[in-house]
Amino acid sequence: MPQAAHRRLSRIAVAASAATLLAGSLALAAPASATTQAAARTGAARTLTGTHPGWATAAADKGAASDSSTATVRVYLAGQDAAGLAAYARAVSDPSSAQFEHFLTPAQAQARFGASAAQVTAVRGWLTGSGLKVDRTTTHYIEVSGSTASLEKAFGTTIHTYRTSDGTHRAPATDAVVPAAVADAVLSVSGLSDVVQKSSSQAVRVDRDATASPAKDKKKPTLPTEPTCSDSYGAKIAKGAPAGYEAKEPFAPCSYTPAQLRKAYGVTKSGYTGKGARVAVIDAYGLSTMEADANTFATAHGDKPFRPGQYTEYVTPGQWAHEDECGGADGWAGEEALDVEMVHGLAPDAKVVYVGGNSCYDEDLYDAMAKVVDEHLADVVSNSWGEIMHSSEGEVDPAVIAADQQIFMLGAAEGIGFNFSTGDCGDDSPAAASTGANCDPTTLRAQTQWPASSPWVTGVGGTALGIDNAKGAYRFETSMGDLRSVLTADQTAWNPFPGGFYFGGGGGTSEDFAQPWYQQGVVPRSVSTRLMDGTKAAQPMRTLPDISMNGDLVTAVLVGFDDGTGYSEGGYGGTSVSAPEYAGILADAIEARGGRAIGFANPGIYDRADSSAINDVNDSKVHAKRGNVLDLGIVDGALRVRLYKIGADYGLTATRGYDTATGVGSPSLSYLKSYRKGR
Repeated sequence: MPQAAHRRLSRIAVAASAATLLAGSLALAAPASATTQAAARTGAARTLTGTHPGWATAAADKGAASDSSTATVRVYLAGQDAAGLAAYARAVSDPSSAQFEHFLTPAQAQARFGASAAQVTAVRGWLTGSGLKVDRTTTHYIEVSGSTASLEKAFGTTIHTYRTSDGTHRAPATDAVVPAAVADAVLSVSGLSDVVQKSSSQAVRVDRDATASPAKDKKKPTLPTEPTCSDSYGAKIAKGAPAGYEAKEPFAPCSYTPAQLRKAYGVTKSGYTGKGARVAVIDAYGLSTMEADANTFATAHGDKPFRPGQYTEYVTPGQWAHEDECGGADGWAGEEALDVEMVHGLAPDAKVVYVGGNSCYDEDLYDAMAKVVDEHLADVVSNSWGEIMHSSEGEVDPAVIAADQQIFMLGAAEGIGFNFSTGDCGDDSPAAASTGANCDPTTLRAQTQWPASSPWVTGVGGTALGIDNAKGAYRFETSMGDLRSVLTADQTAWNPFPGGFYFGGGGGTSEDFAQPWYQQGVVPRSVSTRLMDGTKAAQPMRTLPDISMNGDLVTAVLVGFDDGTGYSEGGYGGTSVSAPEYAGILADAIEARGGRAIGFANPGIYDRADSSAINDVNDSKVHAKRGNVLDLGIVDGALRVRLYKIGADYGLTATRGYDTATGVGSPSLSYLKSYRKGR
C-alpha cells in the first residue's frame, strides 16, 4: 500500500498513473504546463489528472471522510510562462543555440518565469475563500490546511477513506478540479491523499577490510582466516578456494581511495582540482561531524582537508521530522559522508555545500533543491536518491513530477545542473528485485527510476572499475552488475552456482518520457523505441543512464565518518557513489573552462559520445579473469567467503556505443581536456 519502506535510492510518491501527462519531447516541461495554458486561453476549469490515486478503488471505498478531519495541502505555482521556461532552459543548454550559456540570476529567473503577484493573490484568495488557512507561502508554492469540507469545496471533489494493506487511507474519490479563475496559476497539488512520500538513503557498506592482508603459503593452500583484499585488481589469487567460474579467482580489490580514482579518470594528469566551482550535496538531515570527518579522511589518505570557508552546510535540526520513519541523521550519515567525501576527493579545491532536508519526505527534499536554485548555492547538485515509477502501491505522483521538473528547468536556466543516481537494481524488474540487495519489492515491471529519468537531469549509472595500483592506471570497466555465491560451510562448493543477481546499476528505456533533443542521433532507435517490457514504442523515448562511473560493490570506495561510536572507515558501493564522483568531475571541468558554469550537462555529454573523451564500456571486452572475484568479509561476527561475477547487470548489458547499462560510457583520461577553452 502507499506507506512502504523503500530502499536507498527510493523516493516514494504514490498516485494514479502519470504516463498520460508525460508525452512530448520538448516537454519535458512540467507535465501540467501545456494543459494549464490551454485552460487559461479557454477560461475553463482544469482537472488535475492523477490526484485520484489508482489504489483508491470502488471496492476499497469505505465512504466519505469526516467533514471535520483536517489535512495539509501544497499548491505548486505554475509561474508566468511555463512553456517559456522550458524553451529558455533548452536554449541556454544547447551549444547550437544563440542563447547558449546566457544564464540568468535567480532574481532574473523569478521575474521572468516565477509566479506574479497577481497570480499569488488569486490563488490565495481562492484557497482562503474555500475556508482553508494559509500556513506558508514561497516563490514556488502555497501551503494550506483545513477541514475535509473546505478541501472538497476548494478542489471540486469528495474525499473518501479506503481500505489498504496497511490500514485506512484518505484520498479524493475523483480527480481534483482547479477553477477557471486560477487555472493558469496552479501547476499541481500534493497532499489531498494521506500517503507517505519519502526517500531513503542508499549507500551500501562493504564488510571487508580496506587494506591488503596476505594469505600464508602452505603445502595445501587454504583460504585466509581474516578479511583479505588485493592491492590491485586481480593481483592476488585466492588459493584454497574451490573452482568457480575459473580455476583461480582473484581477491576483490581493497576499497579505492579518492587519489586512485583521480588517477584512473585522468583528474591527476589534468592538474585540475575544481578550483572556482561549487558543488551542492542534498540528503536528509545532517551529520554534525561532517566537516571534521571529511578532513580526517582526506588527511589520512594524503589529500588536503577543507580550507576555512570551503565547506558550508545548511541544516535545521530544530525542524527535523519523521526521524523514526526516515532513519534520522544516523541512518543518513553514511550517505552524506560518502557524497561529501567523493566530491571533495575528485575535486579537492571545489567549494562543497551540504543542504539537508528536514526529513526524507518528498516535500522536504524538494525544499532543499529549491533552496539551492533560489539562492544559487552551487553550479552542480549531487543527489543519490530516487524511486521506481510504477509500484503495486501506486504510481509516482504527477504533482511531484511537475514540481521537480520546474526546479530542474529553473536550475538549467541559471546554469545549475542536477545529477541523480539511476539505482542499484538493474532493470528494476520483479525478477531482479526477487534477489537484489537494494531493490524495491513492490515493482510491477522493468522500469527506470525517477528523478533520474527526468529529461532535465543527468542520470549517473555505475561501473566496476579495475585499477592497476602499482601504476595508478585505468585498466578496464564493466557494467555495474554482480552475481553472488557464498562458500559452503565445508568450503567445497559455491551456493548457488552460478550465482544469483545481487547488485546492479539502473538504466533502461523510459515508458514515461519522450526522447529529449540531446539524445537524438546518439541513442540507437533500436534502443530508444524498445520498451523494457519488450514492446515497441510509437516514438523514441528517454533512455538511461546518461554517463557512468565506478560504483560496484566489488570495486567499492573508501569512506570515513563518526557513526556515534567514533571515527571509522569502510567500503561503500552503489550508484550513490557514481553520482558524487561525476559531480566532482564536473567541478574539475568548470575549472578547465576558466570557471564558467556548465549548467545542464547532458548536451555536452552526448556531444562527446563516441569520442576520445569517453571510455566506451563494453562487457564483452573484459576477460573472464577480470570478471570474477573472491571477497572475504565479516558478517555477524563470522568470516564469510563470497564469489562475485561482475559485468552481470540484470536485464542490462554494456555494449559498443550507447547502451542502457552505462550510457555513453565513463569519463576518459581526455574528458577534462575536452572542456578546455570553454568547450
